[in-house]
Formats: sequence, structure tokens, C-alpha cells
Amino acid sequence: MSWWNLAAVPLLARIFLVMLFPFSALDKIVYWKDALKQAESSFVPGGAVLVVIAIVIELLAPACIVLGWHDRLAAFVLSGFCVVTAVLYHPFWSFADFWTPGDSKGRRHFWDFLKNFGLAGGLLLVVIMAGFVPVTRVIRQPLSSAPAAAAPEHSATGAISSDRSTP
Repeated sequence: MSWWNLAAVPLLARIFLVMLFPFSALDKIVYWKDALKQAESSFVPGGAVLVVIAIVIELLAPACIVLGWHDRLAAFVLSGFCVVTAVLYHPFWSFADFWTPGDSKGRRHFWDFLKNFGLAGGLLLVVIMAGFVPVTRVIRQPLSSAPAAAAPEHSATGAISSDRSTP
């Protein structure tokens, strides 16, 4: 297998998945007062501590995921972070203008809420997927489902096989 199959595409996928988080951390640092105001907008106390925790998570977890160092744990933490921030800071259901025509704060929160859950799902795939499928296999079988290698196979005797060497 080529370097492209084994390293470049999986690395690019991980970078694309997490690239917004370091920029978000930088935004919180540069615009501290705005970040603090948002953190204090929920019922959870300790706005400054929450912003610092968010900055640490948004800097460290993506680095771990891209570098492959404790990537599953980092993806799990970052996924949880996305869900918690969606629920706490994008309560689209609490805005009366959700159904109003034109620009709506409620709809903006709705889309941010959904984006956070989309990111959480992508990050959970990093948590549960054991390995990558070579790009050449995807090209050869573009309409195939997710790889069978992601799930353990049962033998005729009922034993679970962990052989994932088949393409």
C-alpha cells in the first residue's frame, strides 16, 4: 500500500475534522471578554474557569487526534465537549424568532446546534473505528458500505474473530 493510502488521506481527514477547534481557542484568547460573556450566559457557574477549560480542550484534543497520541480518548472528550456546548450555548428552542422570516437568532443557534452534533458524530467515529480503509479500496468499491473490518466477525463455532487483515 502506498503512503497516500496509509497516511496522507487519514491524516487529512483528521486535520479537516478538528481544524476549527484551535482557531476557536485562539478566538477565545483574543476576544476573552466575549468568550467570558458567552460562558456566563448559561446556568453553569464559573465562566472564566469554563473558558480556560474550553481553550485547553480545543488546543490539546485536536493535536492528540492529528498526531494519533491517545486519539480515541481525545476524540471522546472533544465529542462530549461538542454535545455539552451545543446544549448549553445553542438553545435554539428558547428563541421566539425561530419561525420568523428573515434573519433569526433562533435559526442561527439551531444550525450551530446541529453542526456541533455533526462534529460529535465524526469524532465518535474516530473513537470506534479501529483502522482505516485504503483509498484504493474506496475507489474500487465506491458504493460499498462501511468496512466490515470495523465489526468483529463470528466464526461457525460462535467465537469472535479479530482478524481484520482482509481488504
